[in-house]
Amino acid sequence: MAEKRKKIGNLSVHPLCLGGNVFGWTADETESFAVLDAYTEAGGNFIDTADVYSAWVPGNSGGESETVLGDWFATRGNRADVVLATKVGGGVPKRRGLTADAIKTGVEESLRRLRTDYIDLYYTHWDDTSVPVSEFITALDDLVREGKVREIAASNITAERLAEALAFSDAERLAKYVAIQPPYNLVSRGTYEGALSATAARHGLAAVPYYGLASGFLTGKYRPGTTVDSERSEKAAEYLRTERGPRVLEALDKVAGAHGAEPATVALAWLAAQPTVAATIASARNTGQLPALLAAADLQLTVDEVDMLTEASA
Repeated sequence: MAEKRKKIGNLSVHPLCLGGNVFGWTADETESFAVLDAYTEAGGNFIDTADVYSAWVPGNSGGESETVLGDWFATRGNRADVVLATKVGGGVPKRRGLTADAIKTGVEESLRRLRTDYIDLYYTHWDDTSVPVSEFITALDDLVREGKVREIAASNITAERLAEALAFSDAERLAKYVAIQPPYNLVSRGTYEGALSATAARHGLAAVPYYGLASGFLTGKYRPGTTVDSERSEKAAEYLRTERGPRVLEALDKVAGAHGAEPATVALAWLAAQPTVAATIASARNTGQLPALLAAADLQLTVDEVDMLTEASA
């Protein structure tokens, strides 16, 4: 499995990053533990969560996913075997934004829930333009120096602010972003391609896209006239009402048929073939959804297949 690993800063990660947004939401602790066990047994070592998961559920306050992960680490004794990514600044009640105080309070609470003394990859979840980059980069650098964080990264940030943050890190010789986590998939390419991807490439940043399966649409289970029992079905079904959506599904079906693969596997393989992408994030509510996701690490698309999918998604 080692030959599949990709580099993000000094971290060595599996190319399929397991999304933790479902833990404590659509997957209870038992289901979450089963998915986590199956993922790591298959060679996976990269898990993504956030302090805000899943504050959108009535009765939740955020941190539920981190708590599930912390309990799993404690029962399995495998914290050192996992590259753990979490985030700060995503809107947890009473702790919004990227002020130095918000970051320092946020990391302590995440460490407590995760039952660990360090985070491998710590993202600023959403940019906070009311805070200068000097403040949040300095706060993140403090965490790295204290050994609480190994590498830092940015999610949901513009190319301009990303460049500004990187320039400040260089000028002051402080911790520097090594990765970016944008929404990016076959039916949402403008969310990363262009100025943002060019900035990442210019500075040698790794991309770890989220929404890689477009809320499940690119699994192929959403078709005209079908009804899917899922928390995300309404969002995924929106893609059917565009010209691009059905066109992409047709191309996915063709490539998947040629490889005897699932559409989800092909969609993630296309994403993995894009410049700067080091790993793709996908979540699984149960172990039955995992094989198609993990298979993307082994599926090598031809140049013609990548081009066909790219053209269909234009």
